[in-house]
Amino acid sequence: MAQSQNSSIDLTIKATSFHGLTTYGDVLIGNKAFEFYNEKNPEDYIQIPWDEVDHVAASVMGGGKVISRFAIFTKKNGNYSFSVRDNKAALRAIREYVGEEKLVRSPNFWYVFKHGLAAIPQAPRLVCDAFKKISQKVSKKASEKASRKK
Repeated sequence: MAQSQNSSIDLTIKATSFHGLTTYGDVLIGNKAFEFYNEKNPEDYIQIPWDEVDHVAASVMGGGKVISRFAIFTKKNGNYSFSVRDNKAALRAIREYVGEEKLVRSPNFWYVFKHGLAAIPQAPRLVCDAFKKISQKVSKKASEKASRKK
C-alpha cells in the first residue's frame, strides 16, 4: 500500500489521470505533495512533491469560464495531465503551495497553429501565395458566373 507524503489534506476529489491510459481515481492535495491514487489499484499512484513542480498549465475555454483540465510540469520527470470534478477548486488549492506565478494558461489551438507557422521561415510567403491562388480562383469563378448571366 502506498504511503501518503502529506500530513494534512486540503482537498480530496474524484479525478481522471491522462498519463498513459486514462485512469480514474482520487486526487489528494495536501501540505507536502499532489497525489493521485487509482481507485481500482492502490499501488498505481502518482505523488508529486511541491518542490518538484515547475509550473501548472490550465486548459481554459469559454473566455476563462471553463477549465477542462490541467497539467503539472515537473522539473525532472515530465508532465502529468489531470481533470477533476471541480478544476477551479483544485487549482485554488494548488495555488496555495506553488504560488500564483507558477499557474499559467496552456496555449490554445490557434496560438500553437499561428506560432507553428511563424516558426517556418518561408511560411509567410507560402501563406500569401496560397491566399493569392485562392482569391484568383474565386474571382475567376465570379467573372465566369457574371458572363453566363449576360
